[in-house]
Amino acid sequence: MTQRTSTIALLFIVMLPFFSCKNDVLPKPSAYLRLDYNEAKYVNFGNECPFTFEMNSEAVIKGEKNCGFTITYPKMKATIYLTYKPVHNDINKLLRDAQKLTYEHVIKADDILEQPFLNPNKKVYGMFYQVDGNAATNSQFYATDSTKHFVTASVYFYAKPNFDSIMPAASYVKNDMQRLLETLKWK
Repeated sequence: MTQRTSTIALLFIVMLPFFSCKNDVLPKPSAYLRLDYNEAKYVNFGNECPFTFEMNSEAVIKGEKNCGFTITYPKMKATIYLTYKPVHNDINKLLRDAQKLTYEHVIKADDILEQPFLNPNKKVYGMFYQVDGNAATNSQFYATDSTKHFVTASVYFYAKPNFDSIMPAASYVKNDMQRLLETLKWK
């Protein structure tokens, strides 16, 4: 080899790392917290109140006055507030109040989906609301037999309402609320 060829080969070898496979430095994408919850197991709940329902066995229920309840999910910092009112020829007022409560969230909500609920065999009729967006509540419902009983329920999280971050927990509790509505029975 000539000296000139050796110099070019040496120069090529020295310069090769500078022009070889180049990995661009890219910022890493934001990581998201993975929230996995146990599969829900449901138990029947009943006491002296004029109704029964099934609830998640991991939730904690506390009785309030007049057959109202709080059903808390300590791991999720969520609470379902369930209220009972007897119907005294005021079903229209009770329906208006329940609907008004839901639509007060329209300012922060992106969408409110209404899902009618009808169970003529158990005489349970109502509406389930899914509130999408950064509203204070993500799920609500009311149920009635139209003559004697009226129940409302809504879930609240003890965190700043940021729907994207609480969506897994909101979806889990929403499923529990739907189960509660579907298993609601009047005594």
